[in-house]
Amino acid sequence: MTAEAAIPPSSNATMPRGHAHARLSATDWEHGALDMIAELGVAGLAIEALARRLGVTKGSFYWHFKNRESLLSAALQRWESDDTHELERHIGAVGDNPRERLGALFRWVSGEIQPHRVYAALLQALDHPLVKPMMMRVSQRRMDLLEVAFRQAGLAAEHAGHRARLTYAAYVGFLQLNVALELPHLSHEQYDAYVEHVIEALVPD
Repeated sequence: MTAEAAIPPSSNATMPRGHAHARLSATDWEHGALDMIAELGVAGLAIEALARRLGVTKGSFYWHFKNRESLLSAALQRWESDDTHELERHIGAVGDNPRERLGALFRWVSGEIQPHRVYAALLQALDHPLVKPMMMRVSQRRMDLLEVAFRQAGLAAEHAGHRARLTYAAYVGFLQLNVALELPHLSHEQYDAYVEHVIEALVPD
C-alpha cells in the first residue's frame, strides 16, 4: 500500500503545508536520487534540488529520511538490490542453452542505459564511505554470477573465473572511457556491432 492510499482523502483538507509526503513514497525519493546521481554524480545529490525535481517540499523528504546520507544509503541499497534481482533473473531467463543465455545477457546489459549511468557515476565516488563497500559487493556478485554462467557454458572452473574477470574488466573499462574521456564516439549501429563482437570474443564456442 502506498502512502497516498493509506491516507483517507478527507485528511488532505486539514493537512498542513509541507505534508506533500502523502504523494511520494520513500521509493519515489530513492529512484529520484538515483536519477540525480546518474546525471550529476554522488556529490550532486541535494535534497532541495531533488524536491524541486519531484514537485514537492523538503518536508516530504523529512517524512521518510533523516538527512541526505540516509537517502543516499537507501538509494544505494535499492540500486544494489534491483541490480542483483535483474541480473539473476536474466542469467536464467533465456532458453536451455548456456551460450545463448550469455549472449542474451550481454545484449540485455548493453541496452540498460540508466543503470550504466548510475554505475559510471558511482565509479567516480569510490572515496565515499557508503559507495565503495557497496560497489565491491556488487562487482564481486556480478563476477561470481558470470563465473557460474561461463562454467555452465563449458569452461573449466579456473578458466571460467578468468573469463568472468575479463568480461567485467571490459565492461568497467568501457564505462570509464565514456565517463573520463567521452570515448569512443559510436553510432547506434557501431555500438550494436561492438556488443556482437564482445559476445563473439568472450562467449565460448
